[in-house]
Amino acid sequence: MAAVRHAHPAATVSVWAQDEHRLGLVPVVRRVWAPKGQRPTAHVERHYQWLYVYGFVRPATGQSWWCLLPRVDTDAFALALTAFARDEGIDAAHRAVLVVDRAGWHIAHDLAVPEGVHLVLLPSYSPELQPAERLWPLVDEPIANRAFPDLDALEAVLVDRCRTLEADPARLKAHTHYHWWPAEPLPEITQ
Repeated sequence: MAAVRHAHPAATVSVWAQDEHRLGLVPVVRRVWAPKGQRPTAHVERHYQWLYVYGFVRPATGQSWWCLLPRVDTDAFALALTAFARDEGIDAAHRAVLVVDRAGWHIAHDLAVPEGVHLVLLPSYSPELQPAERLWPLVDEPIANRAFPDLDALEAVLVDRCRTLEADPARLKAHTHYHWWPAEPLPEITQ
């Protein structure tokens, strides 16, 4: 954060966290209440097809940006970064420090990172430090204990869920804003 501020003193800097979540036709199973003596059942058909949710969250404000892609790799991550930077207005004057884990596609040498995005890597094996990890139980709520006939049906529910979460920044802030998360500095005024 300090290095970005020092290198770009007149720019506004926001701090974001990003992670990916795999969902597919294998259902998300959760516990449910049932009358005493009765065992609840969840009817599922296992199909191994996947969809990936890319979640970007700005913990200080609860602002979020979402993307659904069919895979996770360096090219898909670069595509998500480019769309994120375009949609959020990130450029030379509006920079984003993006906290990510050390997944292979985050640290790839051939990763194309858009202008204004600065990746900060978390320590290895530390998901508890990643605020974006706390997004996934919220994303899973409408699909838990449900079976979907195909990825299109799952995608429709996920798109609706991501739009709902994007419209509720207070809820996302409550889930992702850790007490130690860095404050976003104001740009320096040059005279």
